[in-house]
Parts: sequence; structure tokens; C-alpha cells
Amino acid sequence: MSAALFLRSLLCTSALISALGMPAAMALTPTEQAPARPLIHKVSGFLPDLKFTLQGPDDTLVTEDALAGKVVMMFFGYANCPDICPTTMGQLSMVMQKLGDDARNARILFVSVDPHRDTPEQLQAYVSMFDAHAMGLSGTEKQIANVARRYRVAYQIEKPQGDDPERYEVTHARGIYIFDQQGKARLLASDASSVGELAENVKALMRP
Repeated sequence: MSAALFLRSLLCTSALISALGMPAAMALTPTEQAPARPLIHKVSGFLPDLKFTLQGPDDTLVTEDALAGKVVMMFFGYANCPDICPTTMGQLSMVMQKLGDDARNARILFVSVDPHRDTPEQLQAYVSMFDAHAMGLSGTEKQIANVARRYRVAYQIEKPQGDDPERYEVTHARGIYIFDQQGKARLLASDASSVGELAENVKALMRP
């Protein structure tokens, strides 16, 4: 298999599950093919703890310490995404609403894979439209690549369309990574998961 084909094979959550060496029965399958199968899977021991160094607004360097004590729902995407990202951000914002008072113990973390267009200020403004407490982080190509590599997130910046160097699409993985309040990777969810399922699983990770 060529490098390009292998990259594309990792762009769905089911391929990531397989790449992690998890049992085949745990692979995520599109709802239309196997609606009875769960779309949220335990990944304790298969993925590393929450750890990153990225850039926030006003040239602030942000690490995982900024989310200490919170259940974190991390998603990789980009602000110019036409469909997947706004849909998933809307879904996660509804999860926060459904959590009610417990939302204070959870945070949405949106990591950009498009450092050329997503400045930290623009990205924070984007995620704030969905949830006032959501955190949007960008960074240098190296910073983003390091975080993506840590969680085996595949992404690819396509060639610009026409003569406009700013007009291009980015192909990226769609999984939602969920970490507990100690920063341990606990769950990997498909973006096809329901708001109710996500909220229930997030709440279960909170301390009593």
C-alpha cells in the first residue's frame, strides 16, 4: 500500500481502532451498516494521556495544564471545514447543555490541523460561537503534527483550488477523544454518536 493510501485508510475511526490493535469487535461501523453496535469505545491503555503544547490567543502557549480537573472532549478539524467540524462542534455544544451544572467539569478542545489559515484568535472566535467555554488551539506545523502523531490522527492539506492559495480543503480524522479528569484517555467516540450517549459517558467520568 502506498503512503498516500495508508494515510487515507486512517481517516475514519474504525481504521484507527484497528491500527491500535484493538479487537475487531470493537471497530466502529457506520450506523447504516450495523446500527446495533456501540459508537463509543473504551481506549484505556491504548492511547496516551492528554498532553500538548499549542498556541492560544495573544501568543499564549497552552498546555494540558489549562484543562486540569476537567473531562475533555478533544476533536481535530479546521475553521473553514464546510460540514464535519461545524456539525461535530454543534453536537458537542449540545452535550455541554445536556450536562447542565456538570458542564463546569467538562471542556471542549478543538485542535486545528490548518495552521496556515487558523490563527489562534480566529479559531477561538470560531469555537466560542458554539460554546462559551470551548478552547480552540492552533500552532506551528510542528506543534500540530506532534499532537496529531501522539493520537494517531491523520490529516492532509489538499492543493489550493485555482489561483487562490487560501482556497483549499483539509482531509482529517473524525473521532472524538475523551479524557477523564486526570487526563487519562478513556473513550474514543464516533461523530455519529448521539448527544445523549456522549453526555452519559462524559458524566460517568466525573468524580462523584
